Amino acid sequence: MNTYLSDYQLSIEKPTVFWEKQARNIDWFTFPKNILSPDHKGYPAWFEGGSLNMAYLCLDYHIENGRGNQPALIYDSPVTNTTLTYTYAELQDKVARFAGAMQKNGVQKGDRIVIYMPMIPEAVIAMLASARIGAIHSVVFGGFAPHELAIRIDDARPKLIISASCGIEFDRIIPYKPLLDQALEESAWKPQNVIFFQREIFRAEAGGELEIDFMDFMNQAEAVAPVPVEAWDPLYILYTSGTTGKPKGIVRDTGGYAVALKYSMDKVYNTKAGEVYWAASDIGWVVGHSYIVYGPLIQGCTTILFEGKPIRTPDAGTFWRVVSEHKVANLFTAPTAIRAIRKEDPDGEFIRKYNLSCLRNLFLAGERCDPPTLEWAQEQLNIPVLDHWWQTETGWAMVANMTGYELFPVKPGSASLPVCGYNIKILSEEGKELIPNQEGYITVKLPLPPGCLPTLWNEDRRFYESYLNQYPGYYLTGDGGYKDEEGYIFIMGRIDDVINVSGHRLSTGEMEEIVGGHDAVAECAVIGIEEKIKGQVPLGLVVLKSNVSVTEELLEKEIVALIRNKIGALASFRQVVVVKRLPKTRSGKILRKTMQKIADGVHYAIPSTIDDPVILTEIHDRLKERKIGNAFEY
Repeated sequence: MNTYLSDYQLSIEKPTVFWEKQARNIDWFTFPKNILSPDHKGYPAWFEGGSLNMAYLCLDYHIENGRGNQPALIYDSPVTNTTLTYTYAELQDKVARFAGAMQKNGVQKGDRIVIYMPMIPEAVIAMLASARIGAIHSVVFGGFAPHELAIRIDDARPKLIISASCGIEFDRIIPYKPLLDQALEESAWKPQNVIFFQREIFRAEAGGELEIDFMDFMNQAEAVAPVPVEAWDPLYILYTSGTTGKPKGIVRDTGGYAVALKYSMDKVYNTKAGEVYWAASDIGWVVGHSYIVYGPLIQGCTTILFEGKPIRTPDAGTFWRVVSEHKVANLFTAPTAIRAIRKEDPDGEFIRKYNLSCLRNLFLAGERCDPPTLEWAQEQLNIPVLDHWWQTETGWAMVANMTGYELFPVKPGSASLPVCGYNIKILSEEGKELIPNQEGYITVKLPLPPGCLPTLWNEDRRFYESYLNQYPGYYLTGDGGYKDEEGYIFIMGRIDDVINVSGHRLSTGEMEEIVGGHDAVAECAVIGIEEKIKGQVPLGLVVLKSNVSVTEELLEKEIVALIRNKIGALASFRQVVVVKRLPKTRSGKILRKTMQKIADGVHYAIPSTIDDPVILTEIHDRLKERKIGNAFEY
């Protein structure tokens, strides 16, 4: 039996040997001629000459191997009180017919499709149908602001846009048609057609010469077979925020992605064909692409598509109800979700209401997992709780406790060890490799393993400028952190989340660990705000647990003492502000930069991805009340 250490060493020293072996675990139409070779711009790329089809791997392959009657997709929607199950055969039929409809309407291999939908089965059908005919899909988070949608439409130039009449946030219906209409009015590019799925809970008013009903569209055509595509052909474009304000279109190639996802389902998540896997995310994010749709279906698992929230749909027990009811073997979610549950149910009363004996592991990613949240989940669930780290750019985990090998001890605050294929180095600003426990820039020595981005959509130059030019021969992740003596990697946050206090570079992530460890704190964020003498000083914003009562004055005194004890007086940590909630994106990332701008009195735009803009006003008012910040007029 191979161990993690032996496989990791092989993957770094002989990557072509390692990844050729993994490539043989998927069903190619034509096996690759070259495992690793330079692409048109000289960048190392995987599986040249191989041909395959992602929808075939996700559906037809399993039907041919006797899994046609196995559930492929369970749609669980507490916001509509709906549960639906699709077998592999049923899902394949719908996907093949929708793919046929797209072909009939002129969509060809290489054409782009924008999918602007909520968490409903029709969104997954559209994604897989696009893959079936070799089209390139770009999923935009349902309900995204019209301006941001327009930017993505202009960049991707889709032949079709597929949308729905509405999404649902808790108990609030969000009509999509007005948002899409505004985006189309603003965008220079016009699609050939807009396909609308009408939801029973809210039907959009039909209109517009471009619009076609989703069901009419799907039922007008015959099912079609999968179209072979090259390994290097793009499967999708997924846009992520860029420092210039223009989003970066992350390109995902088909062959490397398929191999990486199959390997990760085996070795990172240790989930077997026939088991139930649940990534509690959204298809608008990379987690949804990799581990709601493609990864579990490539593996022959049953995947869960959940339309709801960790709380208030209807309560803090909804995750555990889904796990128990559908016999989930492995759950993957964001630390934000667990913090929200912990805040509402600090003693785990809802957890004990359900039989969770089926659940083997809880995987956390999407943001840094603070040790108090990790420890609370471990104590309440009594199973391994495993933080791991990856990015939209990589498409799958870079650092993880790989459960398909031997399980290593968990170190709170660490995402564990490098995943096979990722040669992770911690570099100084000058590019020198740092010794253990020295914090620096987290990089990956090239080549990146299969599945990672080969470029940005129509922006090769920006790809190099963003990721490769600062340290030639290395991929710059944009995150800072360190390795300890045993090789465990600690992610301390984005490079620009490091603050400079009187010349000392201090990690806000480290401070958040300490603040979050206070018994009264449910959630926290530490930001650096301007200070005339020191340059920046840290400010802690905290959300209290629902069952505690403490004055802000006393809490501030205690937390300041904790920081002084753990980091020292040089941190200049003196202020803590209690807030009702923290502003976040819909995927759960805390908007630290926006709060920093509020505190500094700098003009800011309301981020299009924010969950609730009202929170920003609440933060502003609290800081003004406390007279915190340099540029407020009091």
